[in-house]
Amino acid sequence: MSLTGNLETMGLPEVLQWIATSRKTGTLYLRRAATEKRIVFQHGTVYSSWSNHPRESLGQFLIRDRFVTEEQLFRALQRQEKNGKMLGGILMEEGLLSAEDLRQALTTKAEETVYDLFLWPDGSFEFRDGDLPNLLHVDLPVTHVILEGIRRVDEWRRIRAVFPSPDSTFKVRDGATGRNPAEVHALALARAGKPLPQIALEMRRSEFDAASVLFGLHERGLVDLGEAAGRERGGDTVEVITQLLAEAGDLLRERRFASAALTFEQVLAVDHLNHHARQGMAAAQEAMEAERLSRDQLILKRVPVIMMDMKELTRESLDPQEGFVLSRVNGSWNVGSILKICPLAEQESLQIFARLHRRGIIDLRAP
Repeated sequence: MSLTGNLETMGLPEVLQWIATSRKTGTLYLRRAATEKRIVFQHGTVYSSWSNHPRESLGQFLIRDRFVTEEQLFRALQRQEKNGKMLGGILMEEGLLSAEDLRQALTTKAEETVYDLFLWPDGSFEFRDGDLPNLLHVDLPVTHVILEGIRRVDEWRRIRAVFPSPDSTFKVRDGATGRNPAEVHALALARAGKPLPQIALEMRRSEFDAASVLFGLHERGLVDLGEAAGRERGGDTVEVITQLLAEAGDLLRERRFASAALTFEQVLAVDHLNHHARQGMAAAQEAMEAERLSRDQLILKRVPVIMMDMKELTRESLDPQEGFVLSRVNGSWNVGSILKICPLAEQESLQIFARLHRRGIIDLRAP
C-alpha cells in the first residue's frame, strides 16, 4: 500500500504516526525544491536514511563529530571512486573508524536527516511498501522521532525570536569557554566575526543545529548579538516579499543563480503562489543548468590559487559559501579534490569557483 500527499495538508507527524501504527516496512520519499530524502522503515521503526543534501552525507557527519579529518575523508573518497566500496567500510579497513563509531555516525545522520524535515514548511511525500536495502542500519522508534521533531520546531521559534536575522553575527564575552567541542568551535568562529550561515558551514551542521549551540551560549551569558545582527526584514508580508524579490533579481543579474534560487524559494515559503517568484525560480534553475552544460570540465583538474593578500581579501564582499570554499584553497588541492570534502552541492561549488575566478580573487592553474 502506498500513501502520497503534501506536507501542507498532511503533516509529517501524522505521516510518521501512520507508518508506526501500521508497522510498515518500506521507504518514505520526500522532496522539497531540489532537496530529496528517503527514510527507510522496518516494522514501523526508522531503519536507515538517505539525502541528496551535501551537508547530510556520512562524510560530513564524520568530520563534524571529529571521527576523521578532511584529509582522511578525501583519501577515503578517492579509494571509494576506484573500488566502489562503502565509505564506512573503507575507513574501518584503514583503522580510522570502529564499528561502534560508524554506527554512532549513521544514527546521528539518520536522526538529523529526519529532524530537518520537521522544519520544512512544505514538500511532497510518497510512502512505498518494499524490501529493505542490505545496509548497516539503525533502529529509531518513531515516537521518539516525533517528540524530538516537535521540540525542535518549538526551539527554532525561540531561537528566531532572539536571532531574528539569518545574517546574525556575535560578540563573545571575555573569558567565555565552551563545555564541549561544538561550543568551543562555535565560540572560535563567533570570535572571528563569522555570520551564522558560515558558522553552520564550518561546523558541518544545519543552521538550526549551529544556532542551537549559539543559543545555549547566549542563554548562559557568554555570547551576545553583534552590531550587524538583528536586521529583521521590516514591515508586513508584502514588504518582505518585495525586498526578497528585489534581492533575488540582483542576484540573477550578478549570475549568482544558486543564491537567487534560494531567495526565490524564501518568497515561495511566504507566498507559495507568487507568480514572480515561480518565474524567477524557473529562470534561475534554467540558467544553472545551461551554465553547467557549457562549463569546461577541465576545471575539476585545475588548482585554485589565491591572488590577493589578506588586506585585499577583507575588502571583498564574500558570502558565507564563498568564504568557506576560499578557506579550503591551499595551492595544492585541485577543484575536484575540494569538491569531495565540501558540504555544498557540486554545481553550487563550481559556480563559486567560477565567480571567484571572474572577480580575480583566485586563479585556476593547470596541474
